[in-house]
Amino acid sequence: MITAGRVTVNGRVVRELGTRVDPQRDHVKVDSRHLKPVPPQVFLMLNKPKGYVSSLTDPVGRPTIADLLRGVRLRVFPVGRLDFDSEGLILLTNDGDIGQRLLHPRYEVSKTYLIKVKGVLTGEEIVSLECGVTLEDGVTSPASVRKIRKAPQNSWLEVTISEGRRHQVKRMLEAVGHSVLKLTRVRFGPLVLGQLLPGEYRYLTDREANALRGLAKAQPSSVRNGRGARPATVQQAHRPTRPSSSRAEQSRVFDRAQARPRAGSRGRGTSRSSTPWPRRKSRGSADPGKRRVAMGSSMASRSGLRPSHSVRNTQSSVLGVARRRTES
Repeated sequence: MITAGRVTVNGRVVRELGTRVDPQRDHVKVDSRHLKPVPPQVFLMLNKPKGYVSSLTDPVGRPTIADLLRGVRLRVFPVGRLDFDSEGLILLTNDGDIGQRLLHPRYEVSKTYLIKVKGVLTGEEIVSLECGVTLEDGVTSPASVRKIRKAPQNSWLEVTISEGRRHQVKRMLEAVGHSVLKLTRVRFGPLVLGQLLPGEYRYLTDREANALRGLAKAQPSSVRNGRGARPATVQQAHRPTRPSSSRAEQSRVFDRAQARPRAGSRGRGTSRSSTPWPRRKSRGSADPGKRRVAMGSSMASRSGLRPSHSVRNTQSSVLGVARRRTES
């Protein structure tokens, strides 16, 4: 491609292999088509203060979080939102796939909030929040609620949820009879707000960014827990499954079946009581005369004659044959 003269750098044809270019400054074309450099993946953590909208623009003209991102050249967007009067951690990135996966309810990314509520919650109210409360849009998923400290009229809670409904935490507490006075998000998945001051931002470390990538690539929680898996057809739903086994295991099962006959079978070597007949002795170990007697007895039992009569007739026929041979 290069040696054929199809590549131009800043309007000049380049035929030499290994020519270095700066994708941020140089203008590179292939077949008269401009090649745009792929922007690097960016992750930012912002501590949103009160009085800012969790978007890059606002039709009403209120302050937005874009006013706090001075010095960020690449275009980023917020992953999730916080209310106008709420504060805390907001993740911003330029990777749409990761942002969508982190917000999808199937992945159940946890979000932790430090909340100041009016009044003191009872044990029954905390259990209701942990088990799920009924809202206008359905029952909430189980939450984790922990008391931080309490005052005579107010109390501080740490609430962790894995959903992202609109004003969910406030509506959950209002459902049990307590209004929210202050709300701060202190954790989003593996990210912790830490000592970041309100209105400031920082780039994620390599470890934090890799943790987000691994969380986005992980299997959804609904699939891991066996929920949401449906058969493709009715026949597959009612089709019996057979346990899989290796050839060696099948061979061992077959050998055991051959060595131990089933009870009640009447095949060769078994009786009604599944007791095998005793093994016959080898033919070379028995005496010839006794073998002839045994053969005569078995023939007599089959023909219905007495064993003694059958043996006597067999012996007389053998002697007659011997006499004729000697006379001739």
